[in-house]
Amino acid sequence: MMKRIFGLLIFIFLLTVQLFAQSNQLIRDLESKRGALQKQIRDAESLLKSTQKTVGSQLNSLAALTGQIEERRRYILMINKDVEAIERELRSLDRQLSTLQKDLKGKKEKYEASVRYLYKNKSIEEKLMFIFSAKDLEQTYRRMRYVREYATYQRLQGEEILKKQEQIRAKKKERLQVKSAKEALLKEREEEKGKLEAQEKEQKTLVASLQKKQRGLQNEVNKKRREANQLNARIDKLIAEEIERSRNQSAKNAESGTKTGKNAKTKPVDAYTMSKADMELSGNFASNRGKLPMPITGPYIIVSHYGQYSVKGLKNVQLDNKGIDIQGKAGANARAIFNGKVAAVFQLNGLFNILIRHGSYISVYCNLSSATVKSGDTVQTKQIIGQVFSDGTDNGRTVLHFQLRKEKEKLNPEPWLNK
Repeated sequence: MMKRIFGLLIFIFLLTVQLFAQSNQLIRDLESKRGALQKQIRDAESLLKSTQKTVGSQLNSLAALTGQIEERRRYILMINKDVEAIERELRSLDRQLSTLQKDLKGKKEKYEASVRYLYKNKSIEEKLMFIFSAKDLEQTYRRMRYVREYATYQRLQGEEILKKQEQIRAKKKERLQVKSAKEALLKEREEEKGKLEAQEKEQKTLVASLQKKQRGLQNEVNKKRREANQLNARIDKLIAEEIERSRNQSAKNAESGTKTGKNAKTKPVDAYTMSKADMELSGNFASNRGKLPMPITGPYIIVSHYGQYSVKGLKNVQLDNKGIDIQGKAGANARAIFNGKVAAVFQLNGLFNILIRHGSYISVYCNLSSATVKSGDTVQTKQIIGQVFSDGTDNGRTVLHFQLRKEKEKLNPEPWLNK
């Protein structure tokens, strides 16, 4: 009897643990996903510097603040989705709880009926009379078995009620935990909305200040555009030279093949002629779209996105970015986003820029104060390749300009990175 009771207690304990685990796992998964973005937002807040009076520094501050606002909006959207997931879990728990309570009611009714029956026939004498009043030995045996089985049935009914009551208790506790998680999440959402409103107000103040400096603003934008055009022209030239080298190597291989009686064709100038290893590398790179590491170490904000766009609230401020600009902390390093070979290292306006080839893909890292690799070096994923320049005249602003190409085609790097 003691073994049976002990076994029942073990079963109830294991059942309770299983019930808690289901909802707790959902909450942990949601918290883990939010935690990563929340940490990024906290780290990124440390990158927002006090605004200076120059147009250039104000434009930079506006870019950093806009990037931070985008991150916070993304976080609030994530909270909204998590709230919806928790609400679905609560509805599911309510349905499960209702089913358990109906089952318990049915089992109690059956148990009460059996108790009433036993009460009417409670004495041992009555049970013995029921058994021994049988007409023959076979009927006596059947009645004895019936009495035993009915007693066992009643005991099992009692055990089932205990199990069901424990399930209901566990489910109520689980529901309470999920409800508490939802309330905490709603509170966090309101706090994040308050922070977002404060940042949007600061953004409007910056825009209003810049609007009063239209001439200086236009000069600063034109200056940035000239610098970008100069950098992109140099990158385009180096990529064309890399393709030309590949074409010449292909031609040499074809000539060598002809001498040995083999046929070979030269590929066009605008495409790489890759070895088997390069083709595999290119394929591996493509299969890692969306999983590539950020090309900068430490906390970061994307302060300028790929493509042509205007700055909200500012007239005639059109930006055309061939890559993305990533602001980090002073001392941040640039790192390779994938295995590859350094195609070029060059200096422009006193700063280093690095091109790394990954088969037919090329990643470009610009605005470095130093480079730790040279042309021809083989690099590994996440390998440090140089330090990002920190501008001492602008509160140590540290920005990596990053581009991604497939041969001569310019790609938007953001969908490729695991942000």
